[in-house]
Amino acid sequence: FLCCSSLTSLDLTSLDTSKVTDMHQMFTFCSGFTSLDLTSLDTSKVTDMSKMFLCCSSLTSLDLTSLDTSKVTNMSEMFDGCSGLTSLDLTPLNTANVTDMSSMFDDCSGLTSLDLTPLDTSKVTNMYQMFHYCSGLTSLDLTPLDTSNVTDMESMFA
Repeated sequence: FLCCSSLTSLDLTSLDTSKVTDMHQMFTFCSGFTSLDLTSLDTSKVTDMSKMFLCCSSLTSLDLTSLDTSKVTNMSEMFDGCSGLTSLDLTPLNTANVTDMSSMFDDCSGLTSLDLTPLDTSKVTNMYQMFHYCSGLTSLDLTPLDTSNVTDMESMFA
C-alpha cells in the first residue's frame, strides 16, 4: 500500500499474511489514515517491520495489540513521521529479537509522552536518530533501555 495517500480506510480481512516475513514499507506514505485496523494481520513470521507506518502523518491512534512481533529483528523507522500520534502503547510489542531501532520514533512530533518500559532492547545495536524530531516530548525515562550492545546512537535526540 506504499504511497496510497488517498486511502482513508482499508479492509485487510481478505489478506492471508500467514507466510509473510517482510512488511517493510507496508503502509508507508498512507497519509489518509486516521486509524488502521490491524487485527486480521498474521505477523507471526515477520522479521522486518521497518518503515511499516512511515509518514502515516494523519494517524491519531494505532492499536498494536494484534501484532506478533516475536520474530522481528528490524523496527527501523517503524513509526517515523507519524506526527499525528499523541500517544502510543508499546506494551504489545515483543522486541526481544530486535537489533535495529534506528529512527523508530523519528518525527513523532505529536507524542507528548512515551513509556519505554515494554521495550526489550538487549539485542539492539542501532539507535541512530531513534527520537529525532520528537519535539512534543517533555520528558523521557530512559531507564528501561538496555544499551549495552548499542554501537550507534548518533543524533539519537536531535
